[in-house]
Amino acid sequence: MINKKLHSLLVIGLLFAIWEFAFHLFDLKWYLLPPPSMIFVSISNNAFLLFLSLLTTLKIAILALGLSVIISSSFAIIFYFSKFIEKSMTPITVILQVTPIIAIAPLISIWVDDSEVATLICAFLVAFFPLLANTIAGLKSTEKNHLELVGLYGASKIQILRYVVIPNASPYFLSGLKISSGLALIGAIVGEFVIGPISGHSGLAYRIIESGYQLDIPKMFGAVFLISLSGIILFNIVRLISYLVLRKWHSSYQQID
Repeated sequence: MINKKLHSLLVIGLLFAIWEFAFHLFDLKWYLLPPPSMIFVSISNNAFLLFLSLLTTLKIAILALGLSVIISSSFAIIFYFSKFIEKSMTPITVILQVTPIIAIAPLISIWVDDSEVATLICAFLVAFFPLLANTIAGLKSTEKNHLELVGLYGASKIQILRYVVIPNASPYFLSGLKISSGLALIGAIVGEFVIGPISGHSGLAYRIIESGYQLDIPKMFGAVFLISLSGIILFNIVRLISYLVLRKWHSSYQQID
C-alpha cells in the first residue's frame, strides 16, 4: 500500500516537473499557463484568503453530503417497503437528476433569499441522486433465499432489514458515497459560480472568478488546485471508511491499495 502511494506521489511530482520544464523550454506565457512554482507561490502569498474560501466551500460540500446520506437512506428504505411510493416518486427523481444543476441554480437563487442555503441546495441535489440510486440497488440485491431463510426463523421486517438487507446494501451505499463525495464539492462550486458570495464569505469558485477579472492567473490555478486536492481528500476519507466498515467480511475490501 505504501509503495503504491509513493508511486502515485512520484508520478504526480514527475508531471509537475515536466510542466515546469516545458514552461521554461517553450517560453510559455504565465498568463496563459503558469508553471507549478508560480502557482504554489501564489497559494503561499494568498494562503489566508484561499484558506477561508476553502473552508466556506468545504462547509457547504460536507453539509450537502451529510444531508444526502440521511435523506437518500430514508427514501431508499421507504421505497424498499413501498413499491407504490417508489413508482410515484421515481419520475420526479429522474427529472431532477437529468436536469443540469447549472440550469436550475438561478431559479434556486431566486426562490431562496439566503445564498448559503441556496448553494447548499445545489450541492445537495447533485450529491443526492447517485447515493439514492446505489442504496436502492443495494437494498434490492439481497438474495431471495436469504430473506426466506430468516423469515422461516420468525424474523420481523425490521429485523430482516437490520440484520440482512442493510448489511447487504452497505457496499452499494458506500460506493455511492464515494461518487457523491466528489459531486457534493462540484455542486458547491457550481452554486458559488451562479449564486455568488455565501453570507458575506467567498468560496473558491468566487476566488476563481475574482482572479479572472484581475488577470491573476496563478491565483486562479491555485484555487483550482485546492478544489482538486479537497476532492481527492474527501474521496479517500470515504474510501478509508469503506475499508474499515467492510474489510472483515466483504471480499472486495480485504485490502486497500
